[in-house]
This record gives sequence, structure tokens and C-alpha cells, in this order.
Amino acid sequence: MAFKEISAGGVVYRKDGGRMQIQLITDRYGKISFAKGKREPGETVEQTALREILEETGIVGRIIKLIDIIAYTYMHPKYGSVDKEVHYYLVECEGGKLRPQLEEIRSVAWYDPQEAWKLQQKSGYDNNDFILEKALRMLGLQP
Repeated sequence: MAFKEISAGGVVYRKDGGRMQIQLITDRYGKISFAKGKREPGETVEQTALREILEETGIVGRIIKLIDIIAYTYMHPKYGSVDKEVHYYLVECEGGKLRPQLEEIRSVAWYDPQEAWKLQQKSGYDNNDFILEKALRMLGLQP
């Protein structure tokens, strides 16, 4: 039986001067992504998402809605085959100060939605394309 791992994170957005902005991180591998991480014992998946966003980016968020769940299997040196689920939420920025957790990620920044989409297409993970597309549509925007 495969080992199961659950992670959670989110597509964080804010309105700045009436303009919508999307938060993207650059991960330790130089790829565009969203803040996310592994669930800790006793946490709900939603608590994991908000904690990881705060730890990695300094932003306090509020979950609006589940975007989707990505599921895949990978080989772990200790556990062998691992079934992984990543739960992504649409998260509204409620405060905090933008700062990257440099032990985990290279950088974090706000982008206008079209620029965020272009960066995802150019430098993001393929399985995150539909997550960002779905998040933008949930916000009433076109990718």
C-alpha cells in the first residue's frame, strides 16, 4: 500500500487601489508556483493552507473556496511510492507583510492577473496551469 501525503496551499489575491493582484512565489528550483506545504498532525487541510501561506509569504489570508485538488504519485527514497494530494484554495489577502521564507522559497511578489498567467505559462509547473486558470475565472477574470 502506498504512503499518503496531503499538502495544501492557495492562490492568494488582493485588491490594491481597485486593481486585482495575484501572489506568485518562485520556489527553490526557480519555478513559479503557489505557497503550499505538508499538513501537520491535528491540522485541517484548510488550516494547513493558511499556515503555509503565512509561513512562506508573510500574508494572512482567508479561504474563499476550494479551487481543486491535484493528485499524483512519486517515489520517495524512504517510503517508496507516495500518493500525494495537493488541495488548492482561493485565498483573499487580509493583511500581513510580504516576505519570502528564504529557507523554503526564493521570492514572492504580487502581479496583475495577465502577468501572473504569462509567468505561469512560461515558468510554472504544468499541473498548476488549470489551478491558476480556474482561480482567475472564480474571480471573474480571463486568463
